[in-house]
Amino acid sequence: MELRLIRSEADYDTALAEIDELWGAEKGSPAGDRLDVLLLLVEHYESEHYPIAPPDPIEAILFRMEQMNLTRKDLEPLIGSRARVSEIINRRRPLSLPMIRRLHQSMRIPLESLVQESETRPTA
Repeated sequence: MELRLIRSEADYDTALAEIDELWGAEKGSPAGDRLDVLLLLVEHYESEHYPIAPPDPIEAILFRMEQMNLTRKDLEPLIGSRARVSEIINRRRPLSLPMIRRLHQSMRIPLESLVQESETRPTA
């Protein structure tokens, strides 16, 4: 395959097949360099044709809590009282800007995830 921008699904499939063949090529070798270029071309194509939206803010918080082995109680300094944490996690109240800042700084949750609209559920 001639190296060029990937413009169609057929080009994309061909590039993936060649990546499969080149996988494990020695870095700095001609095959390794070709693999690196193909990976960049595929990444560019995928970012344009298969974009991945950032996760929902609550899903991002829950995921990071699991990664960091945190409990809801650990969120209280960042979000507020136990009741406030519950309201946020149960989608009864949206995150405020100060909460977003603290969550980003303390838990390193990307701002792109935290500032998105989150589905809120009405209180019963």
